[in-house]
Amino acid sequence: MKSLKDKRITRATLKSFIKKNINDLYVLSVSSFDGMTDCVQNTNKAPRKVDASKVDFNVDRTFGIEGLWTVGSSRDYFTYHEDDMFVGINVYNCCGESIIAVIK
Repeated sequence: MKSLKDKRITRATLKSFIKKNINDLYVLSVSSFDGMTDCVQNTNKAPRKVDASKVDFNVDRTFGIEGLWTVGSSRDYFTYHEDDMFVGINVYNCCGESIIAVIK
């Protein structure tokens, strides 16, 4: 089986990653859209644990996860993310950038 690092990451991959790691997920909001400036701004927020009870796959764009936003229609860019502490998926689109990950 291919690891996350070796495969093409899609929205389905993101959804599967969330389902498999629902109790161990962290979200890091790198940037988000700011209506006051009408552009995407860096947020500099610390990673926070995702409340598994609020994850809802019927919520189409966020899956119920605060700090994660997908826009659909092939306008999301998903890449593998790994740093000293986390392994996961980087989500980038017109609404900002966030990382959904688990601790190594």
